[in-house]
Amino acid sequence: MATLNVGNLGGFLREQRRSAQLSLRQLADAAGVSNPYLSQIERGLRKPSAEILQQLAKALRISAETLYVQAGILDERDRTEVGTRAVLLADPSLTERQKETLLQIYESFRRENGFAADAPSAPAPPSPSGTRTDAADAADAG
Repeated sequence: MATLNVGNLGGFLREQRRSAQLSLRQLADAAGVSNPYLSQIERGLRKPSAEILQQLAKALRISAETLYVQAGILDERDRTEVGTRAVLLADPSLTERQKETLLQIYESFRRENGFAADAPSAPAPPSPSGTRTDAADAADAG
C-alpha cells in the first residue's frame, strides 16, 4: 500500500471544491467536518481517515476511490480503473442512470478482455417491469 500523499490530496480537494463552486465552509458543513480541519487537509497539514475522505467524496459528488488514490491509500495498479470510474462518476452532464450504464458497459468490456472487475459495480436500475436490465438493454433505452 502506498504512503499518504497529503500535499497532492489537499490541492486535489481544493480544485474539486472550487469546480463544485463550494466555499470551504459549505464543503465542511456538507461533509460533517469542521472548517479549520478541512482547511488543514487542503493545506496538507492533516491526514484524513478513509471515513473522512468518504464523507468529502460524497459531499463533492465524486467517488471515494478517487480520493483514496489521491491520498495514496489505493495501490498505484488500481489507478487506471479507478480513474476511469471517477471520470464517469464525476461528469455533471450525465444522469445517474447514464453513469451506471456506462460503468456496466465498461465492466463488461473488461471481463470480455480477461480483466476482472476489481471495484464493486453500481447496481443496475430497475426496468419498468421491475426486473433488472443488462447493460445492452440499458444502453439501447438510454
